[in-house]
Amino acid sequence: MDLNEELRTADWRKASKSGSNGGDCIEVAPLSGGRVAIRDTERPGQVPFVVTASVWDAFLDGAKRGEFDF
Repeated sequence: MDLNEELRTADWRKASKSGSNGGDCIEVAPLSGGRVAIRDTERPGQVPFVVTASVWDAFLDGAKRGEFDF
């Protein structure tokens, strides 16, 4: 399956805690090869970012450690 087809049929999901913020959040979808697609919920038609498993893991690790907190 090519990437465009995989993105069209991807199982998009967003954080359960994002429901009360008016929809300003991102969605993620697992892809083949451990990759992860990321898109803006307000612009689902835009081409999503696709990152490798190691990039996604580094992002999650940073988020858990508070690296992106303001």
